[in-house]
Amino acid sequence: MAKMHSKGHGNSKSRKPVMETTQLPQGVPGKEEIEGFIVEYAKQGMTPQMIGQTLKTKHNVPYIKHIMGKRLVMILKEKKLSSPMPYDMLDLMKKAVNMRHHMDKNKQDASNKLRLSRTEAKIWRLAKYYMRKGTLPGDWRYDPKQAELLIKGSS
Repeated sequence: MAKMHSKGHGNSKSRKPVMETTQLPQGVPGKEEIEGFIVEYAKQGMTPQMIGQTLKTKHNVPYIKHIMGKRLVMILKEKKLSSPMPYDMLDLMKKAVNMRHHMDKNKQDASNKLRLSRTEAKIWRLAKYYMRKGTLPGDWRYDPKQAELLIKGSS
């Protein structure tokens, strides 16, 4: 997304290190323990980003996908703990709602107006992608008022 709205080319291509052995690194809990931590944190209301960060800092888990063989979101879907709306879409909607609140108070803020239009463009592009993928229903539309209600209901 950075390539579309900035002068940068977006070619950093950082890669995660490959695990040389099939054994877990020293001090890393087992698969069952990690899965238990994921379920526990999800029930507490943490987002996948927060769960991954917590596992990395508190429990010394380097990469969940390397150890578990699947991504964190897939584990949450299997346990039926994920939200029906994709998390990246929810984050963008939260950002847009906060920008709209700011615009209500500061009507002269032209830079925020531009950033709001860019954020909403990202939401529309993501919505098209998720509708093609089947994650969102085909008749789903982004509505700022509905987004505000959805954000208040999820937090």
